[in-house]
Amino acid sequence: MCGICGVILGADGPPVDEAVLKRMNETLRHRGPDDEGYWFTADRRVGLAHRRLSIIDLGGGHQPMANEDGSVRIVFNGEIYNFQELRPDLEARGHVFRTQCDTEAIVHLYEEYGPRCVDHLRGMFAFAIWDDRERRLVLARDRMGQKPLSYRLDGDRLIFASEMKAIIQWPGVPRDVDPTALHHFLTYQYVPHPWTMFRGIRKLPPAHVAVFQDGRLHIERYWEPDYATQEERSEAEWCDLIRHELREATRLRLMSDVPLGAFLSGGIDSSITVALMSTLSAEPVKTFAIGFDVKAFDETHYARQVAERYNTDHHEFIVRPDCLDVLPMLIWQYDEPFADSSAIPTYYVSRETRQHVTVALSGDAGDECFAGYPRYRAVKLAGRFDRLPASVRRIAGWRLWQRLPASVEQKTFRRRFKKLLLALNQPPEARYLRWLCIFDDVAKRSIYADAFAEAVRGDESVDFILREYEKVPHLDMVGRTTFVDLMTYLPCDILTKVDVASMTVSLECRSPFLDHHVVELAGRIPTRLKLRGMETKYILKKAFADMLPRDILSRGKMGFGVPIANWFRGELSGFLRETLLSDRALGRGYFRPEAVRHYVDQHVDGVFDHGYRLWSLLVLELWHQRFIDGPPTPP
Repeated sequence: MCGICGVILGADGPPVDEAVLKRMNETLRHRGPDDEGYWFTADRRVGLAHRRLSIIDLGGGHQPMANEDGSVRIVFNGEIYNFQELRPDLEARGHVFRTQCDTEAIVHLYEEYGPRCVDHLRGMFAFAIWDDRERRLVLARDRMGQKPLSYRLDGDRLIFASEMKAIIQWPGVPRDVDPTALHHFLTYQYVPHPWTMFRGIRKLPPAHVAVFQDGRLHIERYWEPDYATQEERSEAEWCDLIRHELREATRLRLMSDVPLGAFLSGGIDSSITVALMSTLSAEPVKTFAIGFDVKAFDETHYARQVAERYNTDHHEFIVRPDCLDVLPMLIWQYDEPFADSSAIPTYYVSRETRQHVTVALSGDAGDECFAGYPRYRAVKLAGRFDRLPASVRRIAGWRLWQRLPASVEQKTFRRRFKKLLLALNQPPEARYLRWLCIFDDVAKRSIYADAFAEAVRGDESVDFILREYEKVPHLDMVGRTTFVDLMTYLPCDILTKVDVASMTVSLECRSPFLDHHVVELAGRIPTRLKLRGMETKYILKKAFADMLPRDILSRGKMGFGVPIANWFRGELSGFLRETLLSDRALGRGYFRPEAVRHYVDQHVDGVFDHGYRLWSLLVLELWHQRFIDGPPTPP
């Protein structure tokens, strides 16, 4: 696992400044503390830089890496799990390997297939290849979006990096806020691709290749999971296929020349991962669980059951997250506002795990692939009304809404479902956004300053998920929604959270559920077998029923969160007011001061739970202070 960056300049102006490139690369040190490397073209119009976290071929993987004659150079971040399978064919075609690392396989694949080399890769990756013969740069990102890659195109100059903080080190790169990105952030609690919070900097979306040549940038998608054909098989057949694909995906991810372990939350997905690892490992698997002194957030007793069943080398850490200690550091590491508060416990479990291993397997993507989120139940329930006329749905929704007990907590299932009921007369896609969103359109109208509201007029946040819904019109609504989450929420929220939190402490994370063979298999399974009645992950649980403790199979899903609502009414109430209600924050021009005060007062006084909205506003303000108000420097 590594960090990459580079710059390609046009024909005019000064050459690449080596000192600036080194400064860019230094911001990525946490991604690759073991080694660094630089390379420049003879005319100094192109510069590539790399930071390395050594995992495979510890002594032979120095980058930037070249092909045999030096005409192709690569900087690469990630792991290619099938590189050993690719090597014999490449050698038969005449390619000479000088190392035992996976990076070299990409170089030779590129020589054979050009930018379509990505079709042959099984793994997680972000890379940049400079082709000196063609005078072109190729950027690519893995299918699921596990590894990040951002860029800035400025005329005939292109700057790219694993993290935006590296790009803004380049002289003259402005640090202006993109209003559209901010608008979308308040909806989703993350900035969706391709936007970033910096105007002019973009994320390369997952499963895309970008080719920069002759001053022009061409971007295209090279893969998408096929949800078009759902196959009819017996449950036993599906169980066999699921076990086979997940076992193989797990086996591939055990490839490592450094210590390796697994996150174990005690949920279905991480428990399956540990169970499979145990059957494939000669030694006890090292497992890591994090616990909290607040019972509602603690899962260690579930993790312990799996650890005992498979006799793992189990480690538990009980922490009381200290937001004021870690928040400034996380604001810096995430590059842009990121308001999923579970980033805090993810950082803690990564930090403690890194004390023992360099690589950790996880269960990420199990919920999206196999319909594990409770919200899919709500989608299914609401969908039963869709055959009724809109006027009838509106009345029925209102009556059901009245019958449900009130809840002042923003993110409980009950409150979200009540919100969904009030939107029964709307299209199901719009209803789902109401379930997801932190600030809906009504809340935005109430808080936006007039000038900012005008600046984002016409920018519809719902379009980000509508584009994905439109790709699978033939599926039932639950199936369409799992596809949407796979393409949006998973890469933009879950994988961003895990990548940044783990790489902050130089820990590599791998998930068998993210293997594209597993994802493609999940796309062929009928939705009714994923969500059977109201039972989530039905077919996945059945496939591994003999390998998991009964309590794990029957337990409800617990979010990996922190009690931010309580924090804002307790130890963080003063910090909240001091930050959000300062003259500096209220004077930025995004929000109406009286609306922000109203949110703060209502929450602190216990009138209503605005915890997640206030968290979004807080991380936005702290990001603004760190990256926009002055020189962007680490805390």
